Amino acid sequence: MIDDVLYTGRTIRAALDALIDFGRPEKVELCVLIDRRFSRQFPIQADYTGRVVDAFETEKSKSKMERERWQRRSGDNNLKHLQL
Repeated sequence: MIDDVLYTGRTIRAALDALIDFGRPEKVELCVLIDRRFSRQFPIQADYTGRVVDAFETEKSKSKMERERWQRRSGDNNLKHLQL
C-alpha cells in the first residue's frame, strides 16, 4: 500500500480492513511519503518512508495558530504552504 502521510494510522487501518475483506494477503508492505511519529492511534509502521517528521499534536496546533495569526496580520487568506 502507498499513502502520502502516516499520521494516526486510521486510514491505513481502514485500508487493511478493506483488503482483508477480499481475502487474507500473503504479505502487505506500506510505503509513505511522510511519517509523522508520536501521533499513532494504531500500532502501524511503514516499511518504506520518504521523510520522518517528529511532531507532537501540540506542535501541530501551534503551527496552525501561527498560520492563523499570520493571515489576520497580513490579510492573506491564500497562505497554504507551511514548512515543518
